[in-house]
Amino acid sequence: MNDPMTRVRERSGEQRRAEIVDVLVDAFEDLMRADASAFRKKFRKMAADPFRFYRGAACLFYNDMAGAEDPWADERTGRVWIQGDLHAENFGTYMDSSGVLVFDVNDFDEAYLGSFTWDLTRLVASVALIAWTKAISDADIERLIEAYIRAYVRQVRHFAEHPDDEKFKLQLDTTDGLIHDVLLRARLNTRVELLDNLTSIEDYERRFRLGPGVRELDEREHEAACAAFENYLDTIPKNKRFGSITYVVKSIVGRQGFGIGSAGLPAYNVLVEGRSQALENDVVLSMKQGNVAAPSRVVPDERIHRYFLHHGHRTAVSQRALQAHADPWLGYTEMNGTGFVVSELSPYVSDLDWSDLTEPADIAPVLEYLGRATAKMHCVADAESEQTLVAFQSEDAITSAIGPDETEFVRSMVEFGMRYAVQTREDHRLFVNAFRNGEIPGVQSSEP
Repeated sequence: MNDPMTRVRERSGEQRRAEIVDVLVDAFEDLMRADASAFRKKFRKMAADPFRFYRGAACLFYNDMAGAEDPWADERTGRVWIQGDLHAENFGTYMDSSGVLVFDVNDFDEAYLGSFTWDLTRLVASVALIAWTKAISDADIERLIEAYIRAYVRQVRHFAEHPDDEKFKLQLDTTDGLIHDVLLRARLNTRVELLDNLTSIEDYERRFRLGPGVRELDEREHEAACAAFENYLDTIPKNKRFGSITYVVKSIVGRQGFGIGSAGLPAYNVLVEGRSQALENDVVLSMKQGNVAAPSRVVPDERIHRYFLHHGHRTAVSQRALQAHADPWLGYTEMNGTGFVVSELSPYVSDLDWSDLTEPADIAPVLEYLGRATAKMHCVADAESEQTLVAFQSEDAITSAIGPDETEFVRSMVEFGMRYAVQTREDHRLFVNAFRNGEIPGVQSSEP
């Protein structure tokens, strides 16, 4: 892969700062206009450190990737399903549709089709950024990136030789170390605890509790949200539907306060009857407006664009493609002509916490698991899945593109991760100066 930073380095600091502002405005202008306050909060979070900036600026990453030569992207490997915003904190636990607690990629808001290397390069740059904040040496960072990439390649080759990607899971009996501990801790979570945090019981029935980030709906918006929910039910695959008692709506509220990536996106929480009338079985669903996937901005492929009804549909279809046993509540709907994705707010979702990972010897085994999880994600979303955009075996295509000796591939990924992390630290500085000096239109507060 050639260095996309060559073009960037040829620009002056002022030119790069203007480019960063232009890319952010182009990506988020409509959302900033709708909720400037949410984006001020988003940008202040991004200003905290280079990694948080990187998390919130996937659009800048893909702007830099556009037009960059990629020797491993051909007509097949350049159009596989990708997570789209793969960074070190987008992994964690969830309960799959078969009732198994799994460690995997757990965020698909930016999922799309593109080069398989985009997920890898975005991840390794994030590893370099996190490791730098822990004062880990460059030599050790390079070894950590190599551990991730080699684990990815080994797992892809395994799937090519043994076509069992749908059966592969990182679960309690196939993991050890920190990842095993993460699964054990997630297992201690309970639905009752989640419900008690979000709801209260009034007249023998649960209702959402109002508070910060939660708003009551007026009659018109409530009716629109209920209608959207009813339409969502038709998008649940028949083989994942529950009994007739399930899905009865008990309460709906407006919701704010999502993370860096979802700032400004309208959302609702929906409380529904679970598999029985027992109050501890109630289920909380998120109905969130789908966002424009960052990779879609640089993939000029009408065949892919036409495949999706809207961004909510794209998010749900992508997650089903990239997870062999996705959330049985996963679906999509429309509200006022805008696409929404619907999924469960599960008590068993727990993100990987990097705060206590400080030594390279502790980080390396974790990155090997992340490499295997990334490989599974890429390889399961192919001709054997429900989607029809990828009609070939991803593992065969990726293995062929890398070749029998992955040395050059590994070297390229390591070099990219190191270079892009350096560039991101500089971009973060430029972004902070642009933001604090009022150069990003549409998000400035009128307050003194």
